[in-house]
Amino acid sequence: MNKKVDVAIIGAGSAGLSAWSEVKKKTQNVIMINSGSYGTTCARVGCMPSKVFLQTANDFYRRHKFTELGISGSDELRIDAQAVMQRVRNLRDRFVRGVLSGGFKELGDRNIKGHARILSPQSIEVNGEKIAVDKLIVATGSVVNIPSSWNLSENLIITSDSIFELNEFPKKIAVIGLGVISLELGQAMSRLGVDVCMVGQSRRIAGLTDPQLIDEAHNIFSREFPIWVDSEVKVEQQGMDKVKVTCGERCEVFDAVFAGTGRRPNIDGLGLENLGVSLNSKGLPKIDPSTMQVENLPVYLAGDLTGERGLLHEASDEGRIAGYNAVNDKQQCFVRRAPLGIVFTDPNIVIAGSGYQGLNQEDFVSGEVSYEGQGRALVMAKNKGLLKVYGGKQDGKILGAEMLAPSGEHLGHLLAWSIQQKLTVFDMLKMPFYHPVVEEGLRTALRDLSHKVVSSRDCSSSELAFCEAHPEGGLS
Repeated sequence: MNKKVDVAIIGAGSAGLSAWSEVKKKTQNVIMINSGSYGTTCARVGCMPSKVFLQTANDFYRRHKFTELGISGSDELRIDAQAVMQRVRNLRDRFVRGVLSGGFKELGDRNIKGHARILSPQSIEVNGEKIAVDKLIVATGSVVNIPSSWNLSENLIITSDSIFELNEFPKKIAVIGLGVISLELGQAMSRLGVDVCMVGQSRRIAGLTDPQLIDEAHNIFSREFPIWVDSEVKVEQQGMDKVKVTCGERCEVFDAVFAGTGRRPNIDGLGLENLGVSLNSKGLPKIDPSTMQVENLPVYLAGDLTGERGLLHEASDEGRIAGYNAVNDKQQCFVRRAPLGIVFTDPNIVIAGSGYQGLNQEDFVSGEVSYEGQGRALVMAKNKGLLKVYGGKQDGKILGAEMLAPSGEHLGHLLAWSIQQKLTVFDMLKMPFYHPVVEEGLRTALRDLSHKVVSSRDCSSSELAFCEAHPEGGLS
């Protein structure tokens, strides 16, 4: 080997860039290797362009409420698909430029374009050159997963990587899979005039686990497009330009399919088997999520590659943890943030803290509110959805929540912050709630929860704190 570095980072996405921001504090003898496109999955094909797409779709769909609001002329509104997609690409390119301007120039020739293969825990090969490394951080991200059974022409498959390159939409499309990406983009395409059918083998939808929330989701979204579930899904090409999709006894022919069948860790040809540790069914080694270290090796995994929390803020945290531990002698354990997942459908789907399925059914109670009659939701003509908050049966400690709610993205943050601060339902009810706001719906759910907590009989019935308990008062 003719080259040695303190740290090698494989992957220049959100996790890799965050790792580098930590590593560079201690050493400049670091290289970053990236084989794919630069600019992060989020900025190029994920979070950001999808939200631009969704915003246009939701704004256009809002016209269906205009008559109710006393606004006429909605029948004259039209969609210019080419202009819609050009705006998506323009903003996407802006987001990518923002990522690229954030430090790649500083890396200089330490930023290597090429494919890295792991030879051992402390050696890699890049573009035919062997490099010795003291510490190795692997953050190669994920790739779209297209089932091998789909024997379809490439032009009949749309993915989250390719959808934003379209200039026109297919007239009729089957969205295969009921995950987060499928539901977001499926609803958006439907609202832009595409004949959409959502197809999945299971009733589980967008990560929800509470049976009541799953039922509510199917009830709400099936008003906009058909949802086929609970049967094996088969996809077959028909002629040169059609796709037949079968789900149980239901069968139709579509112009294309959207592959909402998830993403998989990007590990092809990476050489993880050369680390000398056991790999799971996904081909990944076991890691400590508080250090990101692979067993006792000088190797760290971070981001989508881990197959765990595939979200930008989690990837960034994991990259920072990996980067910190790669350049410090003592391995530091980090407390992970309270889980928070948001689906930007209308209404938003949110899971904060532990979802229903992750809780011990004997140890919690729940409070709920329907948004059908909630004041602010009625004012906005967005009165649909359900919110459930889960708390400890004995002490009322907030454990988690699942919801379909207007402005759920904001409600989810309030709940995740409260969970991370280990607040009880009684603590939350002492917080200020303005009127009229959607947060009042959360208060209704919290009140419902508080009545079911065993210790509620020992707590003040007042939602205001006594001066004796807080002598400093609520104001400074």
